[in-house]
Parts: sequence; C-alpha cells; structure tokens
Amino acid sequence: MAKRKPDEVKPGAPAWQSTFADLMNLLLCFFVLLFSMSTVDAQKFEMIAASFNQTFSIFTAGATAIGDGVLISNGVSQLNELDQYINSTGKMDNGEVVSEDVAEAVAEAMEAIEQAQMEESEQMAEMVQEAVEERNLDKEIDVEFTAQYVQLTLKGSLLFDSGSTELKEGAKEVLNQVGVILERYAGSTIEIEGHTDNVPMSGAKYSNNDELSSGRALSVFNYLIETTNLDPATIKHSGRGEYVPVADNSTAEGRTMNRRVEIRIYNSLSSY
Repeated sequence: MAKRKPDEVKPGAPAWQSTFADLMNLLLCFFVLLFSMSTVDAQKFEMIAASFNQTFSIFTAGATAIGDGVLISNGVSQLNELDQYINSTGKMDNGEVVSEDVAEAVAEAMEAIEQAQMEESEQMAEMVQEAVEERNLDKEIDVEFTAQYVQLTLKGSLLFDSGSTELKEGAKEVLNQVGVILERYAGSTIEIEGHTDNVPMSGAKYSNNDELSSGRALSVFNYLIETTNLDPATIKHSGRGEYVPVADNSTAEGRTMNRRVEIRIYNSLSSY
C-alpha cells in the first residue's frame, strides 16, 4: 500500500489574518471619513488657549491677537473687551460666525478668572485693613478693593497744604507706616495717583490742577523710594487732576474728599 503524502501547506497568511486586516482597513477608512467631515479652527483654539495662558499657565505659546486692538494674552483684564467684541458683532474678524460653544467657553473662563481675582483682592484687602487698624490709621486711610487691586486712599489735607506739593511733617509719619505695609507686597505693581478738586489754580506755583496732582503723586513716590526698599521699577505715579471726582465739587465737603492721593496694590492675577 502506497504512503499517503502529507498535506501541502499553501503559501500566504492564515485566513483569519486576512479577515482582521480587512476589518482594520474599514475602521481606518471610517475614522478618516469622520476626520475629513470635521474642521479644527486654529483661530478659535488660540482664542481659548490665550485666555487661560496668563492665569493658569497651561499653555506656553506667544501672544495672540484677535481683531484690532483686542489683545488677550497680555492680561486677563482685556478679556472684557474680547467678550464685547464677540457679542457685539457675533463674528470673528474674518467674518466667520463664532460658535456658541466657543463663546460659552470664553465666558466661563472669564468668569472663573474674575472670581479668582476678586478672591485674591479680598484676602489682600483684609490684611491691609488689619495693618491699617493696628497702626491707628483707619481714620486717615480708607481701604477698598476691586478684582484688580486693593486701594488705599489718603486725604489730601493730611498730606499737603493748599496748592502745595511739599509733604507735611505729619504726613511723613503716616507715609512711613504706609511704606511698611507696601513692603509686604513689594513684588506687586503699585500705582500712586494724585487727585484734586475743580477749583482753578491762582497765584500758585502750579498753573493748573493737572500739574498740581502730578506733583503730589511724585512727592509721595519720591518719599516712599527714599524711605523704603520698594523697587522704583514696580511703582507708577500719575496725576489725574480734577477729572475723577468721588464727591460733588459744589460743596466744601465734596471738594475735600476729591483732594486725595490713591495708592493701589495690584494683585498677582491682574494685568499689571
């Protein structure tokens, strides 16, 4: 009886591999088809990324501009302009309609940032108020805060004689205590603003209230630099004249309130 020949092995891959390869090809085609039907708008992505960049340090990309003058990666305070820019037009600069999802994401990011700013300012204001009360300065200094900064308001009559930019001797003692408080926040941006009432200058060294308010802010700046360890590069000073009143200039009491010096300490989440 003749021997039976062994079964010959056919060349090629096993049948199950062919079936599996067909399945993978079908899945690949399916996902390629899905991807081709979707689009990734780089401009919208950069818009959201920039809104998180400065505050949460999630992204490391450079500055991003959307529209003319709407810069959002240089500071979170300008996100209000972005919101107005989007909501007022409903379109981006290239005419493309902004999706509701993107607008909602930006709005939520803005709300979260503002809430974080307000909480930090509130905590800072509580500490500053406590320091002011410890030094018995609560009658001379008012403490307020916003989402951007904590503000110390000093009465002009406490610091200067009428029409003068030279600090009173009593004012120096108050500023010494203020300087100690400011040194706690030496890493923050500090802004000094001088304000006046609307009574025109006459027969004085300064020709108008703009010059007077600027000179008073500069006097406070110079004194703090001389008596503290604050870095001049982190302190700004300016005169606002009569243009930002906090009370009615038609009364003597109101004019007294308007003659003031404001010192602002910006929190770490502000745009400064």
